[in-house]
Amino acid sequence: MSSCARTVRAIVVCFAALVPAAVQAEEGIDTEHIFGFMIGTDVGSVGEREFQTETTGRFGKSSGTYRAGAQQVELEFVPVKNFRIELGSTFSAHDINGVPGFDDRRQLGWQGVSVDFRYRFLDRQTAPFGLTVAVEPHADRIDESTAAAVRKYGTDLTLAFDREIVPNVAVAALNLIYQPEWTRFVGTGAAEQESTIGAAFAVMAQLRPGFLLGGEARYLRKYEGIGLEEFSGQALFVGPTAYFQLSERSRLTASWSVQAWGRPAGSGAALDLVNFERHQARLVFGVNF
Repeated sequence: MSSCARTVRAIVVCFAALVPAAVQAEEGIDTEHIFGFMIGTDVGSVGEREFQTETTGRFGKSSGTYRAGAQQVELEFVPVKNFRIELGSTFSAHDINGVPGFDDRRQLGWQGVSVDFRYRFLDRQTAPFGLTVAVEPHADRIDESTAAAVRKYGTDLTLAFDREIVPNVAVAALNLIYQPEWTRFVGTGAAEQESTIGAAFAVMAQLRPGFLLGGEARYLRKYEGIGLEEFSGQALFVGPTAYFQLSERSRLTASWSVQAWGRPAGSGAALDLVNFERHQARLVFGVNF
């Protein structure tokens, strides 16, 4: 065999070996479930169905004992291209003792229901970045912070952006958040309105297929009134996130956030432990069926 023929053969072999990798790189990283406290712009394929459990823990106030947990079970459906619906029901547990402004409580109960609508306007495979809008109305009978009996209605609005900064290796995401809530306390009849706005940023790197590691940073501001009337406090949360593809159909996401900086209104404190917690953790397990 001539040297020219050997060269052509080597080129063909190398190209054949690279084709599967190129196809995989073109598909990119699926960002639908890789984040803990944020969301990606991917929404799944048409006809896809998933069952998911989301366990969230929140710990630590300025003094006393504060432990709050929420267990949400969810069903996700993708009826048409770029549109996902998620139905959820949440149970909560609280252990509160000696926290200023909070009644002492130790209880477990059904908190409420939610429905999450997501529509992807831009697919980052064909656009410079991905863009998805998420709207999640919820109705609760237990206040997630104080554990008081309430009639609470709210909506979580999220504008999500993401882009692969290194194809099939690393992805960055940005979330813009607005969360208005209306609350009436059952025991006293008192009513209040509040809202939270914020921005969150994350980077996740795929260390090997099915395993991603990275971190999330979230800056949140809380206000009295749904129109951001009176400033209540602010906090910056940072922490690691890990995503594991357990099998072809199952996955696990683990995330931990610590309040690195914060300040309640009218205070010089270095942390806002009035409106927010010191630590937040989340574990998400999902399975396709």
